[in-house]
Amino acid sequence: MGDILEFPSQQTQGLAYLERELRDMLAARGADEPLIDFATGELARIYKRICESEQYQFSIRLPEGVSGRERDALQAQINAGLEGIRKENHGLTLELVAELLLAQVRLFQHERG
Repeated sequence: MGDILEFPSQQTQGLAYLERELRDMLAARGADEPLIDFATGELARIYKRICESEQYQFSIRLPEGVSGRERDALQAQINAGLEGIRKENHGLTLELVAELLLAQVRLFQHERG
């Protein structure tokens, strides 16, 4: 069986969900459209940077004599480890994004008067 391709990507789906939730939350609290647009624009900018930072890429030179099976097993273990780290950090990163976004929204409101 072949690979499954998802459209849109999980990152695009995640951002769309966060933007919808943020729009709804701000609108429910009486925010006007310029504030909502500012907040969702900042969210998109920050989220894009997070997704880019989670794209780990590196190479490892294996010693000669490593079999294909050993190579594949090592690659699977490394990928699993990286995914574990990414998931662990992702929750904390989203929490920090929320704090940053809230501070930027407050600053935006303050500067508007």
